[in-house]
Amino acid sequence: MATASASISIPVSADKVWQLAGGFMSLPDWLPFIAKSVPDEGGRIRHLTTADGAQISERLESFDNRGRTYSYSIIQGPFAVSNYLATLKVTAEGEQAARVEWSSSFTPEGMSDEEAEAVFREVYEGGLAALKANF
Repeated sequence: MATASASISIPVSADKVWQLAGGFMSLPDWLPFIAKSVPDEGGRIRHLTTADGAQISERLESFDNRGRTYSYSIIQGPFAVSNYLATLKVTAEGEQAARVEWSSSFTPEGMSDEEAEAVFREVYEGGLAALKANF
């Protein structure tokens, strides 16, 4: 099983970061390459449309508002992986600083672990930089 992760420090409170990033449907609010998020099954599934028109469907697997974390799996998408499970987590680094971690595990299909890990690491690093730019 392959893994990928990225993290970033943001100089605002963890609660403020979670307010923007913590909603399962909120990706278009802070992630520029996600143009649309449409809820399904009472908000447990999100159907995403990327800026270039690709479609991704993801299922919310766990959500902890107090712990500022949620995990999700990919149901359908353009990625050559299976058994994908990712977690987004916001932790406090003092009163006015937050650390955001985005990580996943998955089984690559048709590519090496290293190639797949590099793809997702790039997505996470770009996404977290975009999140930080909102503050």
